[in-house]
Amino acid sequence: MKSLYDPAVAFAFFKSAGKPEKFAQGATIFAENEKARALLLQRAKMYYVYDGEVNLVAKKKIIGSVKKGEVFGELAPLAHAPRSAAAVANTACRVIALDEREFRRALMNKPVFALMLMSVMVARVRQTIAALHAQGGLSVAGAWNKAAVFDRRQLADLVQGLTNDPQIFHERGAIVIKEGAMGARMYAVLEGRVAVSIAGSMVERIGPGGVFGEASLVDQSTRLASVQAETECALQPVGRAAFLELVKVSPPFAERMLSALAGRLRLLTARLE
Repeated sequence: MKSLYDPAVAFAFFKSAGKPEKFAQGATIFAENEKARALLLQRAKMYYVYDGEVNLVAKKKIIGSVKKGEVFGELAPLAHAPRSAAAVANTACRVIALDEREFRRALMNKPVFALMLMSVMVARVRQTIAALHAQGGLSVAGAWNKAAVFDRRQLADLVQGLTNDPQIFHERGAIVIKEGAMGARMYAVLEGRVAVSIAGSMVERIGPGGVFGEASLVDQSTRLASVQAETECALQPVGRAAFLELVKVSPPFAERMLSALAGRLRLLTARLE
Protein backbone atom coordinates (compact mmCIF):
# COMPACT_ATOMS: atom_id res chain seq x y z
CA MET A 1 0.00 0.00 0.00
CA LYS A 2 1.24 3.52 -0.81
CA SER A 3 2.47 5.40 2.25
CA LEU A 4 0.17 8.09 3.62
CA TYR A 5 3.13 10.05 4.98
CA ASP A 6 3.29 13.62 3.70
CA PRO A 7 6.24 15.79 4.85
CA ALA A 8 4.20 18.95 4.29
CA VAL A 9 1.50 17.74 6.68
CA ALA A 10 4.14 16.80 9.26
CA PHE A 11 5.83 20.20 8.92
CA ALA A 12 2.55 22.08 9.36
CA PHE A 13 1.79 19.98 12.44
CA PHE A 14 5.14 20.56 14.17
CA LYS A 15 5.33 24.22 13.16
CA SER A 16 1.90 24.89 14.70
CA ALA A 17 3.23 24.30 18.23
CA GLY A 18 7.06 24.30 18.08
CA LYS A 19 10.08 26.19 16.78
CA PRO A 20 13.28 25.02 15.02
CA GLU A 21 16.30 24.22 17.21
CA LYS A 22 19.88 24.01 15.92
CA PHE A 23 22.26 21.09 16.58
CA ALA A 24 25.89 20.97 15.52
CA GLN A 25 27.24 17.93 13.66
CA GLY A 26 27.90 15.15 16.18
CA ALA A 27 25.63 16.61 18.85
CA THR A 28 23.43 14.18 20.79
CA ILE A 29 19.77 15.18 20.55
CA PHE A 30 18.70 12.49 23.01
CA ALA A 31 20.47 9.51 24.55
CA GLU A 32 19.74 5.81 24.34
CA ASN A 33 17.87 4.40 27.34
CA GLU A 34 17.02 7.76 28.85
CA LYS A 35 15.55 6.90 32.22
CA ALA A 36 11.86 7.39 32.96
CA ARG A 37 12.73 9.96 35.65
CA ALA A 38 14.74 12.02 33.19
CA LEU A 39 11.93 11.84 30.65
CA LEU A 40 9.46 13.13 33.23
CA LEU A 41 11.72 16.00 34.27
CA GLN A 42 12.52 17.04 30.71
CA ARG A 43 9.16 16.17 29.14
CA ALA A 44 9.83 13.56 26.47
CA LYS A 45 9.79 15.02 22.99
CA MET A 46 9.24 13.88 19.43
CA TYR A 47 11.05 15.55 16.53
CA TYR A 48 10.70 16.67 12.91
CA VAL A 49 13.85 17.18 10.80
CA TYR A 50 13.55 20.70 9.41
CA ASP A 51 16.97 20.59 7.75
CA GLY A 52 19.94 18.17 7.75
CA GLU A 53 20.16 14.53 8.79
CA VAL A 54 20.02 12.63 12.10
CA ASN A 55 21.41 9.16 12.84
CA LEU A 56 19.70 6.71 15.18
CA VAL A 57 22.29 4.79 17.19
CA ALA A 58 21.71 1.70 19.36
CA LYS A 59 24.54 -0.09 21.19
CA LYS A 60 27.04 2.15 19.37
CA LYS A 61 25.78 1.04 15.94
CA ILE A 62 23.88 3.18 13.45
CA ILE A 63 20.51 1.51 12.89
CA GLY A 64 18.94 4.17 10.70
CA SER A 65 19.00 7.75 9.52
CA VAL A 66 16.30 10.40 9.50
CA LYS A 67 16.31 12.95 6.70
CA LYS A 68 14.67 16.30 6.06
CA GLY A 69 10.89 16.07 6.29
CA GLU A 70 10.88 12.95 8.49
CA VAL A 71 9.81 12.39 12.10
CA PHE A 72 11.72 10.55 14.84
CA GLY A 73 11.59 9.90 18.57
CA GLU A 74 7.81 9.59 18.74
CA LEU A 75 7.68 6.24 20.57
CA ALA A 76 9.07 7.50 23.90
CA PRO A 77 6.43 10.18 24.59
CA LEU A 78 3.57 8.14 23.13
CA ALA A 79 4.50 4.85 24.80
CA HIS A 80 5.84 6.58 27.95
CA ALA A 81 9.02 4.53 27.82
CA PRO A 82 12.81 5.08 27.73
CA ARG A 83 14.50 5.71 24.38
CA SER A 84 15.43 2.55 22.48
CA ALA A 85 18.16 4.41 20.55
CA ALA A 86 20.13 7.64 20.66
CA ALA A 87 19.64 10.44 18.12
CA VAL A 88 22.87 12.07 16.92
CA ALA A 89 23.17 14.87 14.35
CA ASN A 90 24.91 13.38 11.31
CA THR A 91 25.19 16.87 9.84
CA ALA A 92 24.55 20.30 11.25
CA CYS A 93 20.78 20.29 11.43
CA ARG A 94 17.64 21.98 12.62
CA VAL A 95 14.77 20.08 14.18
CA ILE A 96 11.37 21.03 15.57
CA ALA A 97 10.62 19.34 18.89
CA LEU A 98 7.24 18.89 20.57
CA ASP A 99 6.80 17.77 24.15
CA GLU A 100 3.59 16.07 25.22
CA ARG A 101 1.71 19.31 25.93
CA GLU A 102 2.79 20.85 22.64
CA PHE A 103 1.87 17.63 20.81
CA ARG A 104 -1.65 17.77 22.25
CA ARG A 105 -1.98 21.43 21.27
CA ALA A 106 -0.87 20.66 17.71
CA LEU A 107 -3.28 17.73 17.56
CA MET A 108 -6.17 20.07 18.35
CA ASN A 109 -5.30 22.17 15.29
CA LYS A 110 -4.02 19.49 12.88
CA PRO A 111 -5.85 16.20 13.62
CA VAL A 112 -5.11 14.76 10.17
CA PHE A 113 -1.51 14.24 11.31
CA ALA A 114 -2.69 11.60 13.79
CA LEU A 115 -4.04 9.34 11.05
CA MET A 116 -0.87 9.78 9.04
CA LEU A 117 1.31 8.86 12.02
CA MET A 118 -0.93 5.85 12.72
CA SER A 119 -0.34 4.64 9.15
CA VAL A 120 3.44 4.92 9.67
CA MET A 121 3.22 2.94 12.92
CA VAL A 122 1.00 0.23 11.45
CA ALA A 123 3.48 -0.19 8.57
CA ARG A 124 6.29 -0.57 11.12
CA VAL A 125 4.27 -3.12 13.11
CA ARG A 126 3.71 -5.18 9.95
CA GLN A 127 7.42 -4.96 9.05
CA THR A 128 8.46 -5.95 12.57
CA ILE A 129 6.14 -8.96 12.61
CA ALA A 130 7.57 -10.06 9.24
CA ALA A 131 11.11 -9.68 10.61
CA LEU A 132 10.23 -11.72 13.70
CA HIS A 133 8.84 -14.48 11.48
CA ALA A 134 12.04 -14.40 9.43
CA GLN A 135 14.24 -14.85 12.50
CA GLY A 136 12.33 -17.90 13.63
CA GLY A 137 9.16 -16.90 15.41
CA LEU A 138 7.44 -14.22 17.40
CA SER A 139 8.16 -15.48 20.94
CA VAL A 140 6.28 -12.58 22.49
CA ALA A 141 3.66 -14.43 24.56
CA GLY A 142 2.37 -12.23 27.32
CA ALA A 143 4.51 -9.29 26.24
CA TRP A 144 1.93 -6.66 25.38
CA ASN A 145 0.12 -4.60 27.97
CA LYS A 146 -3.53 -5.24 28.66
CA ALA A 147 -4.27 -1.78 30.04
CA ALA A 148 -7.50 -0.10 29.00
CA VAL A 149 -7.27 2.50 26.27
CA PHE A 150 -10.62 4.08 27.12
CA ASP A 151 -13.03 4.34 29.97
CA ARG A 152 -16.13 2.41 28.91
CA ARG A 153 -18.50 5.34 29.42
CA GLN A 154 -16.12 7.71 27.68
CA LEU A 155 -15.99 5.43 24.65
CA ALA A 156 -19.79 5.12 24.57
CA ASP A 157 -20.06 8.91 24.53
CA LEU A 158 -17.49 9.15 21.74
CA VAL A 159 -19.18 6.69 19.40
CA GLN A 160 -22.72 7.90 20.09
CA GLY A 161 -24.17 9.26 16.87
CA LEU A 162 -21.18 8.16 14.79
CA THR A 163 -21.98 4.49 14.30
CA ASN A 164 -25.12 2.51 13.57
CA ASP A 165 -23.46 -0.76 14.58
CA PRO A 166 -25.09 -2.24 17.70
CA GLN A 167 -23.11 -3.95 20.43
CA ILE A 168 -22.33 -7.58 19.69
CA PHE A 169 -21.92 -10.48 22.10
CA HIS A 170 -19.67 -13.54 21.89
CA GLU A 171 -19.58 -16.75 23.87
CA ARG A 172 -16.33 -17.98 25.38
CA GLY A 173 -14.11 -19.51 22.68
CA ALA A 174 -15.72 -17.69 19.76
CA ILE A 175 -13.41 -16.36 17.02
CA VAL A 176 -13.99 -12.63 16.60
CA ILE A 177 -11.51 -11.89 13.79
CA LYS A 178 -9.04 -14.04 11.84
CA GLU A 179 -5.44 -13.18 10.99
CA GLY A 180 -5.05 -12.45 7.29
CA ALA A 181 -8.73 -11.64 6.67
CA MET A 182 -9.84 -8.24 5.41
CA GLY A 183 -11.21 -5.99 8.13
CA ALA A 184 -13.94 -3.35 8.01
CA ARG A 185 -14.27 -2.60 11.74
CA MET A 186 -12.30 -2.20 14.90
CA TYR A 187 -13.76 -3.32 18.23
CA ALA A 188 -13.86 -1.90 21.74
CA VAL A 189 -14.22 -4.37 24.60
CA LEU A 190 -17.11 -3.34 26.85
CA GLU A 191 -17.31 -6.48 28.98
CA GLY A 192 -15.23 -9.65 29.26
CA ARG A 193 -11.81 -10.43 27.81
CA VAL A 194 -10.35 -11.45 24.46
CA ALA A 195 -7.00 -13.01 23.52
CA VAL A 196 -4.94 -11.79 20.57
CA SER A 197 -2.63 -14.21 18.73
CA ILE A 198 -0.24 -13.99 15.79
CA ALA A 199 0.78 -17.18 13.96
CA GLY A 200 -0.66 -19.19 16.83
CA SER A 201 1.24 -17.37 19.60
CA MET A 202 -0.79 -15.31 22.05
CA VAL A 203 0.57 -11.78 22.30
CA GLU A 204 -2.05 -9.85 24.25
CA ARG A 205 -5.11 -10.05 26.46
CA ILE A 206 -7.60 -7.19 26.18
CA GLY A 207 -10.24 -6.35 28.75
CA PRO A 208 -12.90 -3.63 29.17
CA GLY A 209 -11.80 -0.32 27.68
CA GLY A 210 -9.31 -1.96 25.32
CA VAL A 211 -9.52 -1.93 21.53
CA PHE A 212 -8.37 -4.17 18.70
CA GLY A 213 -8.58 -4.35 14.92
CA GLU A 214 -7.69 -0.70 14.36
CA ALA A 215 -4.70 -1.44 12.11
CA SER A 216 -6.90 -2.68 9.28
CA LEU A 217 -8.93 0.53 9.43
CA VAL A 218 -5.82 2.66 9.19
CA ASP A 219 -4.18 1.00 6.18
CA GLN A 220 -7.21 -0.86 4.78
CA SER A 221 -5.27 -4.09 4.64
CA THR A 222 -5.54 -7.55 6.18
CA ARG A 223 -5.82 -8.36 9.87
CA LEU A 224 -2.53 -8.51 11.75
CA ALA A 225 -3.80 -11.04 14.28
CA SER A 226 -6.58 -13.39 15.29
CA VAL A 227 -8.79 -12.55 18.26
CA GLN A 228 -10.74 -15.07 20.33
CA ALA A 229 -13.15 -14.52 23.21
CA GLU A 230 -11.57 -15.83 26.43
CA THR A 231 -14.79 -15.17 28.34
CA GLU A 232 -18.28 -14.15 27.40
CA CYS A 233 -17.82 -10.65 26.08
CA ALA A 234 -19.63 -7.59 24.79
CA LEU A 235 -18.00 -5.60 22.00
CA GLN A 236 -18.73 -2.27 20.32
CA PRO A 237 -17.89 -2.35 16.59
CA VAL A 238 -16.61 0.89 15.03
CA GLY A 239 -16.53 1.16 11.23
CA ARG A 240 -13.90 3.06 9.26
CA ALA A 241 -16.06 6.14 8.63
CA ALA A 242 -16.79 6.50 12.35
CA PHE A 243 -13.13 5.83 13.19
CA LEU A 244 -11.93 8.56 10.82
CA GLU A 245 -14.47 10.99 12.23
CA LEU A 246 -13.38 10.21 15.78
CA VAL A 247 -9.77 10.97 14.84
CA LYS A 248 -10.85 14.33 13.42
CA VAL A 249 -13.20 15.47 16.19
CA SER A 250 -11.56 13.98 19.27
CA PRO A 251 -7.83 14.64 19.80
CA PRO A 252 -7.89 12.53 23.02
CA PHE A 253 -9.19 9.56 20.99
CA ALA A 254 -6.44 10.05 18.41
CA GLU A 255 -3.76 10.37 21.09
CA ARG A 256 -4.87 7.21 22.89
CA MET A 257 -4.93 5.22 19.66
CA LEU A 258 -1.43 6.47 18.86
CA SER A 259 -0.24 5.53 22.35
CA ALA A 260 -1.66 2.01 22.00
CA LEU A 261 0.09 1.52 18.64
CA ALA A 262 3.34 2.97 19.97
CA GLY A 263 3.33 0.58 22.93
CA ARG A 264 2.73 -2.45 20.73
CA LEU A 265 5.38 -1.39 18.23
CA ARG A 266 7.99 -0.78 20.91
CA LEU A 267 7.47 -4.14 22.59
CA LEU A 268 7.60 -6.02 19.30
CA THR A 269 10.70 -4.15 18.16
CA ALA A 270 12.45 -4.96 21.45
CA ARG A 271 12.25 -8.66 20.54
CA LEU A 272 14.13 -8.33 17.28
CA GLU A 273 17.68 -9.67 17.50
